[in-house]
Amino acid sequence: MEEGRLESVGKDGGRDRFPRKKRMWSKYTAATLVGILLAYFLVFYPLPYFIYQPGSAEDISPMITTAPGHPPDRGVFMLTTVGVMDANVVSYLWAKATHQEIRPKQKVLQGQTEEEYNQTQVYSMSSSQSNAILAAYKHLGIEYSYHTDSIMVLHLIPGMPASEVLSVGDQLLKVDGKALEAPDQLVNYLSGKQVGDKVSLTLNRGGKTMEAEVKLAYLPAEATATGGEENRRVGMGITQAVMLTVLSKIDADRISIKAGDIGGPSAGLMFTLEIINRLLPEDIAKGHRIAGTGTIEESGKVGPIGGIQHKVVAADREGAEIFFAPKDENGYTNYSDAKKEAEKIGTKMKIIPVSTLDDAIAYLKELPQQAAE
Repeated sequence: MEEGRLESVGKDGGRDRFPRKKRMWSKYTAATLVGILLAYFLVFYPLPYFIYQPGSAEDISPMITTAPGHPPDRGVFMLTTVGVMDANVVSYLWAKATHQEIRPKQKVLQGQTEEEYNQTQVYSMSSSQSNAILAAYKHLGIEYSYHTDSIMVLHLIPGMPASEVLSVGDQLLKVDGKALEAPDQLVNYLSGKQVGDKVSLTLNRGGKTMEAEVKLAYLPAEATATGGEENRRVGMGITQAVMLTVLSKIDADRISIKAGDIGGPSAGLMFTLEIINRLLPEDIAKGHRIAGTGTIEESGKVGPIGGIQHKVVAADREGAEIFFAPKDENGYTNYSDAKKEAEKIGTKMKIIPVSTLDDAIAYLKELPQQAAE
């Protein structure tokens, strides 16, 4: 055996083709690679499911901005959220073992891409904020007006000109130099155009203002029963949503809301209650910690939401004493589901069913004042 080398000798006295150390190293390397691949599969390989779990219960007060002169209230109104995560093999097995809620992505997205779904949630949150301000102003008898801020791109039709220029989430501010100040303005403007015409757009994308040019084409599936192309509509190929601001006619009562990256419409009721609390001199929460959920309409009607069982858990974790839940109506069982979850976790939090803003206000009026600490 040569000096400085460790080799194995076969039965016939000859040397093995691969020294022992090299064979052992090859085994360790192979095992390591297999382990890395297995870990990658378990952690990073995506499954077509979302996992739902308790999210957060957050004080709304820091999200609301009013004019100076409105004193802070001792009571707290909290919005509640559901945590959603993409499933991998590990998280899926964990969710199964712990009885977490698992939903197929296809069922949740309903034909949208994840980008489009997320943008729809952003728009839903914006709409819920506008509705919350409207409902609060109507309840308090405050005069207001609407202002169109922009047109948001929610969906791009594949193969249409806009799909090559615009992105989901773009906010269109001007068309051919004209500010978009009314909900139907863009559609009406394009109706007078011809196939092949181009329009210049000023838009906001990710906080940056930019210019874009889009050629117009026939919109798909728009032919009449006679099939005449002359009757088909011309457009860019987008699904649009109007971004509105609601303004009080009195500056002292103007409200703005910044909820960060929270999406969806389910905080509407709680936003409305916090706005009313901020605009009135008294604390309508009477010192209590009050959570809840439910969409809100301009009329004050409260609508059902999803994932309420997770929101009950989140509210309990943050010490909420009261939880407003949409009343069981029209086949929806928000209140029953919330009550069931509250009993399951053994919380002392009271679950209160409401179908309108007036229901919530009436309950608060009868609520005893919380003793000061």
